[in-house]
Amino acid sequence: MVATSTLNRNSECLSGFAGRGYDLTCIDHEMDFWERCLAEPYLGAEVCEEQTCQQLAQLLEGCLSRAKASKLKCAHVLVPETLTRRVARDMLRLAAGEPCGLRGCVLDVHLELEEQQHRCERLERLACDASVVPTFELTLVFKQDGGGWPSLRDFLRIGTCFPPGTHRALKLRPGFRLIKKKLYSSAAGTIVEEC
Repeated sequence: MVATSTLNRNSECLSGFAGRGYDLTCIDHEMDFWERCLAEPYLGAEVCEEQTCQQLAQLLEGCLSRAKASKLKCAHVLVPETLTRRVARDMLRLAAGEPCGLRGCVLDVHLELEEQQHRCERLERLACDASVVPTFELTLVFKQDGGGWPSLRDFLRIGTCFPPGTHRALKLRPGFRLIKKKLYSSAAGTIVEEC
């Protein structure tokens, strides 16, 4: 079988689909889509990577959302606009050379707290695909943004509707640290990326 760059829109074949109850307009749209994919073969990979990146960003946002009340003891986590997308892209890049890709990743999410001598608080440990034996580990360290005027910071922490020991808002810096450790090879080193 030889692949060609155009699809054959055989009217006999199309009428056979119509006879079985398929909508010809829908079939025509599908044919147009696949013709574009054949004309740009890498388009499908880009779309798939973008969807994976979006899912990873949502996974990270969900992790921060779950941690805000339980571990971070705050009402809101303020995340810079593109932070989770940048982390997701870097994760995909680091997973590209792995035997199972992103499916073989175990992700440890931490937050570096400025107020407590740069102590790291572990937020969550996630397996990207629990059915796959992990081949590498990524440790993601978000960084707290403790900048700003002390009086404003104190004002944001004091609130009558929040129980003692909780903060109103925790702001993250745009930077993060991503550490990759291979689990299947003793010769492989650790990769640390500061972004």
